[in-house]
Amino acid sequence: MDPSTLKYAKSHEWIHLDGEIATLGISDFAVKQLTDLVYIEFPAIGASYSAGETFGEVESVKAVSDLYAPVAGEIVEVNTALENDLAVLSDDPFGKGWLVKLKVADPSTVDLLMDKAAYDAHCASEDH
Repeated sequence: MDPSTLKYAKSHEWIHLDGEIATLGISDFAVKQLTDLVYIEFPAIGASYSAGETFGEVESVKAVSDLYAPVAGEIVEVNTALENDLAVLSDDPFGKGWLVKLKVADPSTVDLLMDKAAYDAHCASEDH
């Protein structure tokens, strides 16, 4: 996916909306901050989450980081391929490294998230 067309949460998740189904992942900024990834925990298919609620976690040699739902919805698919090859998340966070697909409760809420320029500014402020 083209990072310039995605929406972003302050917690570094990205979202791509296609109809009422959103693909979620974590940004390359987040992956670089975590460095060597060792484990990922996914939610159950069918589980529902509110915006801002933790839906899983990713663990690196440095830390364990929660994954947050940028919008409310129900998990309809998880990228189980990552469980056996977390390098894909580091190598292609906006493509094959997607995390989950979510049936969005209210698609208009995606518009409330940051665009790429706002997200880049957010990352620059965190990086100092």
